[in-house]
Amino acid sequence: MNTINKSERNIILSAFISPVAEGNEISKKQLNKPKFDLLQPLRERLDTLDIHNPKLAKLIAKLIPAQCPFERDIMLFGRKIGHIPPMCKLNPLYDQFVGLRFRALCYLVDRCGEDITSYC
Repeated sequence: MNTINKSERNIILSAFISPVAEGNEISKKQLNKPKFDLLQPLRERLDTLDIHNPKLAKLIAKLIPAQCPFERDIMLFGRKIGHIPPMCKLNPLYDQFVGLRFRALCYLVDRCGEDITSYC
């Protein structure tokens, strides 16, 4: 059985973590404080948007890219020297836009019977 030696150092967690004490009412209030999200109404609107128009569905499928356009490999003399990560995840509405594009593509396939390979 492996044992851990504790004789060398003590780690003081209070330097990293602020404990909530019994008498510390400010910390308790901060933990229970609801967070206000300014983008929540827009997120809900995008999530509930229904697509009933083929022109709108095509426009959405063209405007919202299938892959992040910013992701790149930096090449020099045929060798990869760096990589720019996808920055689309930094967009706070990324999931809603991806869902909207998916619903638009589903509408084009299911209702209009179109081939969507040109949008992928």
